[in-house]
Amino acid sequence: MEAIKKISHVCICALMSLSLILGAAWPAHAFFFGGVGIKDEVEMGRKFDTLIRSQLPMIDDPEVSMYVRAIVDRLLAVMPPQPFKYTTGVIRNNTLNAFAVPGGYVYVFSGLIMNFDSEAELAGVLAHELAHVTQRHVASRIERGQMLTLGALLAAVAGVALGGGAGGAAVMGAMTASQSLMLNYSRIDENEADHQGFQYIISAGYDPQGMVNAFQTLRRKSWISGGGNIPTYLSTHPDIGDRITNIAARIKSQPPGIRSSKEDDTRFRRVRTLLLARYGDVDAARQTFAKSPARDCLARMGEALVFSRQNRIPEAAKAFENALQCGPDDSLVLREAGIFHYSRGDQNRAAPLLLRAMGKDPGDYMARFYYARLMDETGKPQAAHPYYREVLRHIPDDADVHEFYGRSLGKANMLFPAYLHLAYAAMFSNNKKKTEQFMGQAKSAIRGPAEQAQFDRFNERYKERSEIWKEVL
Repeated sequence: MEAIKKISHVCICALMSLSLILGAAWPAHAFFFGGVGIKDEVEMGRKFDTLIRSQLPMIDDPEVSMYVRAIVDRLLAVMPPQPFKYTTGVIRNNTLNAFAVPGGYVYVFSGLIMNFDSEAELAGVLAHELAHVTQRHVASRIERGQMLTLGALLAAVAGVALGGGAGGAAVMGAMTASQSLMLNYSRIDENEADHQGFQYIISAGYDPQGMVNAFQTLRRKSWISGGGNIPTYLSTHPDIGDRITNIAARIKSQPPGIRSSKEDDTRFRRVRTLLLARYGDVDAARQTFAKSPARDCLARMGEALVFSRQNRIPEAAKAFENALQCGPDDSLVLREAGIFHYSRGDQNRAAPLLLRAMGKDPGDYMARFYYARLMDETGKPQAAHPYYREVLRHIPDDADVHEFYGRSLGKANMLFPAYLHLAYAAMFSNNKKKTEQFMGQAKSAIRGPAEQAQFDRFNERYKERSEIWKEVL
């Protein structure tokens, strides 16, 4: 899982080419007047999500992705009924950013979580971004335009998503001035998102001070980074100080019970520890873990992961043993220790750890993925298949899972599904040549209407993905 994908000129070209991929320009007056409506917003969001997931590295670890999903669900529960389902994603990037696009697609950069101190801060930023969607700020800005392609809008969103810098600048520079301003939200829009987002976090029971703390952290990081590492709604509006002051004033007007809301940040700290250990600066991460209390089992696990990243295997093994002694029933510690020993080739040590991790947390499909691989490597492919299927139920577009499952099916001489999953793996890895190769082999191995139906479903996904390939590969 989490195959490493490079954010390169290919990504930028893909974003710039969307106007050709996604169709002709739409008159702005069509919006809100019987033309482009909720259905079109959903379609735009879906295509944008396909593009983002095909070009940027996503974090599919359930410990992280399900946590972000839970925060969004908590906010959605207090919002008015929404016309579409919301989808969340965590992008592996140290930029401090989060954004939401029409159709209910919400993205968080891992850097945002790593640089915050509480769940209330993360919820404050997410509430602000959700408010841009619920208030339909993007749609209203399109309405005030003249002509706009769906692709140009997606490129504008992508420019914001990339957080500025060379990539975002290249995308934004490719558009006309009016188009590039589509997501440069007005002061009125930002103030409305602040106001509405504040209402959401209050209603959801979060400490509203989290929103102030989050904006202060982002402003402070802006000064340190020169402004290229923070969300557009902070980097483009000089009145952020006034906005922070306004939110703080609103907090003072709230009843004491709201002003003193307390949040259990246990889950936030787990996720932050995991992200720091896997993707943060190794020296900074080790310093953070070294400052933790002596009985902080997660900090010991984090230190072990950092040692493993540095290929300091004996030190990593010792740190994992310390973490296991400290937290023998912690599912995350068990899973990470199991993955470490699996990666070292110690199957006898890895198997019981992964089994215990699954027992403690049945929803941890990452532990299931590694256990399935272990079953394969010990000559038990048939036993591995149910685990692979369960993982794909949660992350159906993960190239690595399809790859390992396809090879496992091949070992069991199940040719059609083997080729089909290998085709999926190649498609989700943006390898057009291999996709078509495995697609042809799967087609020739079809036996019966059920397999034909599976192939037809794949073919529909392939057609959609190939539209992007026409322009960027």
